[in-house]
Amino acid sequence: MINRGYYGEFGGAFIPEVLFSTIEELVEAFQDARNDPTFWKDYADIMSTFSCRPTPLTFAENLTRNFGGTRIYIKREDLNHTGAHKLNNVMGQGLLVKRMGKSRVIAETGAGQHGVATATMAARFGFRCTIYMGEVDVARQRPNVFWMERLGAEVIPVKDGTRILKDAINEALRDWITNMDDTHYVLGTACGPHPFPEMVSYFQSIIGKEAREQIFEREGKLPARVYACVGGGSNALGIFSGFLDDPVELVGVEAGGEGLETGRHASRLASDDGSVGVAQGYKTYFLQDRDGQMKETHSVAAGLDYVGVSPILASHRERGRIRFEAATDSEVLDAMSLTIRKEGLIPALESAHAFARAFKEAPDLSGDDIILINQSGRGDKDIFTIADAFADPGWQEFIRKKGYEYGA
Repeated sequence: MINRGYYGEFGGAFIPEVLFSTIEELVEAFQDARNDPTFWKDYADIMSTFSCRPTPLTFAENLTRNFGGTRIYIKREDLNHTGAHKLNNVMGQGLLVKRMGKSRVIAETGAGQHGVATATMAARFGFRCTIYMGEVDVARQRPNVFWMERLGAEVIPVKDGTRILKDAINEALRDWITNMDDTHYVLGTACGPHPFPEMVSYFQSIIGKEAREQIFEREGKLPARVYACVGGGSNALGIFSGFLDDPVELVGVEAGGEGLETGRHASRLASDDGSVGVAQGYKTYFLQDRDGQMKETHSVAAGLDYVGVSPILASHRERGRIRFEAATDSEVLDAMSLTIRKEGLIPALESAHAFARAFKEAPDLSGDDIILINQSGRGDKDIFTIADAFADPGWQEFIRKKGYEYGA
């Protein structure tokens, strides 16, 4: 075990011996890049010219009025190229792949945004690309599968286990072990063995750097609270990183599914169901039984139904720096509907978890307070799932004819 990458008691690199040299190579490449003053400049330049950075900060005037005057701002990661925060991480890792001289990338994906981002990066840099995606997620995120394939990626549906994100990660790890010499695993969230949590957080910190500067420029002060949804934790750590040293309350919102009392959820830190364990190369809170077997999870949002959570977030929770809450599927759909109608913005189902909690708490704050919500992705990828949830008859007939299926 590599004796690095710990955040309190969480993290580490619990890996098979065959992966040790590959992980060491990645650790060395990442540290060399961080110590190279030109690397972040190159990264920022490509995010500016290829993507849409800095993404804007939107003042939600109508929502502000609706909730009594607490000023609501939204960080627009949905305007990042490919429609979510995921490109921040994959372009950074793509630059590392070039430094390491490898020619192939693999990735897991749940909601599909990370898969699309990875396929986009591979097309940009000329890498071969394979994406692993749970069979359930392939069905409910078909538009993203279409774009991955058009971008030249091979998309492999994973039929083992519960056929969702954790199973896709397992398959990607198996591929990596078999093809280490020419392949880099572009892990999509701040989980897994060291250095992935640190590395993903580093690239996603561009969100928080921008947001802190933007809100101060607009308002002359910092927000009272910052909200972000939490699956693995990459978008949350990205925006929270800009405010960790400030007197700002940070609120991570997990998937409450059908309710924490039902067991049909994916809340590891906001519920009593999470427990500390080791899986998929790292130590953190997992939804697992007494024998350490991973439980089934549920969320209306494909990107939030992961059984584990970033060890960095677990550490922040233990120290009380970040507060964790959960939003149910019904609360999320209500928040999404309100945001669409009031502001003309369409957040991804994942992002709508943060909106739901912010809306719940906004009336308790004063008109002098500011809250900031990270809109980590756009909702067009969820159109079939949303139409099904809202029981839209036109879309349901279209879905039936096309043979699409949903559910988790």
